[in-house]
Amino acid sequence: MKVTVCQIDPRKDYLDKTLLKLAAHANSEKTDFVLLPEMVFSEWLAADKTPDRNEWAEAAENHNRYIGNLSTLGVKAVMGTRPIINAGGSRRNEAFLWTKETNSAIGVREKYYLPDEEKYWEHSWYDRGLKAFDTVCAGEARVGVLICTEMWFFEWARHYAASLVDIICVPRATPHGSLDKWLAGGQASAVCSGAYSLSSNLWYPPGEKADCGGLAWIIDPDGNILATTNSDKPFATVEIDLEFARTSKSTYPRYVPE
Repeated sequence: MKVTVCQIDPRKDYLDKTLLKLAAHANSEKTDFVLLPEMVFSEWLAADKTPDRNEWAEAAENHNRYIGNLSTLGVKAVMGTRPIINAGGSRRNEAFLWTKETNSAIGVREKYYLPDEEKYWEHSWYDRGLKAFDTVCAGEARVGVLICTEMWFFEWARHYAASLVDIICVPRATPHGSLDKWLAGGQASAVCSGAYSLSSNLWYPPGEKADCGGLAWIIDPDGNILATTNSDKPFATVEIDLEFARTSKSTYPRYVPE
């Protein structure tokens, strides 16, 4: 299975151009699965301390429009997150899976662990979802998703090991100054789960109000870094071995009982 991760600049003047380049890359690499960064189809709202319902609603509409056009990437499946407003009027950050087969997206789960600090005022902007860490199938792969901050709660990597996932996806919006720390966390999550860790991140130039530093990764179940991205190479594709993820569940440290 070929998987692609990316770092994307979500600013209005750059987003569409970057998505065209991503489509060209996916076509060239014959990618099966693309992971997008966290809430990529609008600018990073939580950079502002004061939430704005109208901006959230506009961002939700933008995500619906772009998700409706994901077939232009030419791949079998795409995962990302989107801002939603549920039936009760609550704002949430929902992981979704789009598939070519249905040409539509389903909600997978909503972000539960929400930071609230300078440039990441997420708990101020929206509500946490249920404490449910469900899985979904993308083709032959069983996939779990930890949305950004959730990666640091490693009990859920162990949960996904018990759920026999092949891939843990980590869509992110994380800063320039802590990229090495996040990469190390991705390695630890892969080892804990015995699954491939895939992560894609938003990217803004240094000094922008939104501090998002890119660095997407693909890491194998033993914690080996297979590919990363940077400003010169914003996309990375690797052919992963799902059987390796499945046999990894019975090797150290995954086999050790709780």
